[in-house]
Amino acid sequence: MTSVQQINIWRAMPTEHQRLEFKEAKHQFDNRKLYEYCVAIANEGGGHLLLGIADRPPRPVVGKQAFNDCVEMAEKLFQAVGFRVDIEEVHHPDGRVLIFHIPSRPRGTAYHFDGKYLMRAGESVVPMSEDQLRKIFAEGQPDWLEQTSSSGLTAEQIIELLDIQSFFDLLKLPLPAVREGMLDRLLGNRLIDNAGDGTFSIRRIGALLLAKRLDDFADVARKAVRVVVYLGPSKIETKLDQRGRTGYASGFQGLVRFVMGQLPQNEVIKDALRQEVKLVPEIAIRELAANAIIHQDFEMIGAAPMIEIYSDRVEITNPGDPIVPVDRFIDGYQSRNERLADLMRRFNICEEKSSGIDKVVNAAEMYQLPAPDFRAAFRRTQVTIYGLKPFDEMDRDARIRASYQHCVLRWVMSQRMTNQSLRDRFHLPENKSATVSQIISLTIDAGLIKLDKKAGESRKNARYLPSWA
Repeated sequence: MTSVQQINIWRAMPTEHQRLEFKEAKHQFDNRKLYEYCVAIANEGGGHLLLGIADRPPRPVVGKQAFNDCVEMAEKLFQAVGFRVDIEEVHHPDGRVLIFHIPSRPRGTAYHFDGKYLMRAGESVVPMSEDQLRKIFAEGQPDWLEQTSSSGLTAEQIIELLDIQSFFDLLKLPLPAVREGMLDRLLGNRLIDNAGDGTFSIRRIGALLLAKRLDDFADVARKAVRVVVYLGPSKIETKLDQRGRTGYASGFQGLVRFVMGQLPQNEVIKDALRQEVKLVPEIAIRELAANAIIHQDFEMIGAAPMIEIYSDRVEITNPGDPIVPVDRFIDGYQSRNERLADLMRRFNICEEKSSGIDKVVNAAEMYQLPAPDFRAAFRRTQVTIYGLKPFDEMDRDARIRASYQHCVLRWVMSQRMTNQSLRDRFHLPENKSATVSQIISLTIDAGLIKLDKKAGESRKNARYLPSWA
């Protein structure tokens, strides 16, 4: 549900753009023009059309009297343009606003209205140029993962190059007694192709997942996960720099074991006994490594997932900008590579249900670690998970980050953050309530969380929600 605050944020934008349009439309708005705007905005990647707001700064809300039946209008829109547009009515203090939530066109497809493919040009809607249409339709070509890595192979060579045993073990299926049964299963999963002349080809996705030796596939070898170990908290001195040698799926357990074997040890006291524990828990390495593999941008040449181990932290990086905002990693999910994600889920390497980051954040809380740091760097996505650090040594940003992540984690669990729950997260006694209240206030000031008004105004019973909830 869109808030009045979000509407005011949109109104404060310096200019309209391809994915945001305001129309005063106080008394009426031409249906045909509405359909054209929806098609054009969808072709630009989706966005919002707001009726009842003047399109010139300061964009006063003038109210919208037309389209009183949003359900009926949504049905007309669907019949006219062929895709669903959600219509939301918001009662702003200054008047009624209608928000048309317009989805993006599918990849490789452009929407049209009355045979015209439309796009935005300034404040107008115009037909798409031939070049723009060609660019869109080219998106429908097979993606990098589905292209052939090696061709002209015999059945024996397929079995020699790919780890067939791991494939069946990961799927918890018995290994067929005959070679044809093995190949049929690979063909059914579109990991290999039958050329029809007695030879086969291996797709890149098949090579990346199941290669016995990635070096046998020149075009995918550079996508091997790279593990770098440093001797201290900086990159000054490197202890080890090693690339993965086998496919992502067949070698994933070995990758996790290798990384865990390289992690520094921490000494903790539990039940009055000193214990040696790894710098970070295995579940964090497992989930973040799987995420980095699945969400990488394979179109980026010469780039691969990287795991860097320092004396006080682990940084896991994958090529490509995140397609979900970093502040929504905990509750949001969208896979860049859907078929890879599906296969990794079937191999029981990931769950493909937006729970991986939840587990990482939950593990950080359980093991009393600082909150993970999710960042969008230059053409890459980076997650840093830190080793044990006492509360007193956490800086302001780390405390705010932990507060926000704890609030989101409680939200996705259908619970609410309170002063007590955040104290428990930091393992602080009750006499530190004032300190925790200060952290909550800082997190609110940062625009990350807000007071849950349903809990009332009492500070004693205060509960908190993510700012976007």
